[in-house]
Amino acid sequence: MTQPQGALLVGSVNYDDAEKTIRTAASILEGRLKRIPDGEVGKRFHWILFQPDALGETEGIERVGDAPIPVRGLDARPVRVADGVDPATLKIAPLGYAAAALESYEVFRRLREEGVVPPGVRFQVSLPTPLAVVGAFFPAEQRAAVEPVYRDALFRELDEILDAIPHEDLAIQWDNAVEFQVIERVEYRGKPGVEPWWGDVWEGLTARAAEQAGRVPEDVEVGFHLCYGDVAEKHFIEPKDAANLVRFANALFAASPRRIDWLHLPVPIERDDAAYYAPLADLALPADTELYLGLVHREDGVAGAERRIAVASQFVDEFGVATECGIGRAPEGTTEGILRTHAALARSW
Repeated sequence: MTQPQGALLVGSVNYDDAEKTIRTAASILEGRLKRIPDGEVGKRFHWILFQPDALGETEGIERVGDAPIPVRGLDARPVRVADGVDPATLKIAPLGYAAAALESYEVFRRLREEGVVPPGVRFQVSLPTPLAVVGAFFPAEQRAAVEPVYRDALFRELDEILDAIPHEDLAIQWDNAVEFQVIERVEYRGKPGVEPWWGDVWEGLTARAAEQAGRVPEDVEVGFHLCYGDVAEKHFIEPKDAANLVRFANALFAASPRRIDWLHLPVPIERDDAAYYAPLADLALPADTELYLGLVHREDGVAGAERRIAVASQFVDEFGVATECGIGRAPEGTTEGILRTHAALARSW
C-alpha cells in the first residue's frame, strides 16, 4: 500500500480562532503541510452562509422573506436584486474575504516569527467560486445578470489579498461545490437543483474554473477543492464514482492558463470498493500538481482511511491525505483527533 505524501487542510477547522487553528495544525502536522489555512473561523464557519448578510449591505439587494432564518448568528435568508434595479449598476459592499485574510495573515506571520510555523509554509486562503454564491442565494431568473457583478466584487477581494500579502507566503484555493450540483442535476433538501444559466454545462464550468485559476499570479500557489457539499457532514448526493471529478479536473488542467499546484477530490466514507476509484486511472495530473484524496473520516479514523488508501493506490501512484471537506462543522472535541489521523497516515515532505 502506498503511504500518502503530505496532508492538506481543506479550509474550515472547528476552532474558535485563527491562532489556535494555526498553532495546532503546525504542531500536529509538522512537516506534512505545505499550506495552513486560518480555519475559516467566526462568521465563515459555514462556508458561504455569511454571504447573504454581506450582500444585504448593498443598496439594491434585498433579503427574501420577512423573518430571518437564524443560524449561529447568521441570517440564512436568500437575497434578490430589488425590482427596478439594474444588476450592472450594483456597488457590491465588501464581502468579508479580504478583511478576514489580512487579519489572519498577521497571526500567521507572527507565529512564523515565533517559530511555530516552519519557514516555507504558505498561508492558505480559500475562496468560493462566484457561481456558488450566485447559484445558492439569488433567484434563478437573476443569476445570469448577477454573476458577473458578484464575480468582479470577489475578484476585487482577491486583488486586495494579493496586494497585502507577500506572494511567496500565499496560496489561494478555489472551492467548487455548487458546480457539482449543476453537473449532477440533483434536488437538494426537497428543492430543485441549481440549473445552468448558460449553454453547454461542461464548457461553462471549464471556462469559469480556468478564469479563476488565471486570476492568481504565477508566484502565488493555486489549488482546487472539488466537493459534493458538507451539511451535517453529509454530501448533497453521494457520487456514483470519481468520474465527474476526474472529468472536471482534466478539463481544468487542459484549459488553465497557469500551473495548478494542488487538486483535492472527496472520497465518501463507505467507498472502499474499486469502482469508486477506477476513474482516477484517467486523471491527467500534471507532474507539478499535488493530488490530495479526501479519504480521512472522523468516524473510522486511521483504520478506515487505510482501507480506502489501499484501494486508491491501485489506480493512482502518488497522493496526499485530507478530509472530504472542511472540518468546521465536525462535533466539538473531535478536531484534534482528525488532525492526528492525518499525521498517522501521511509521511512528511
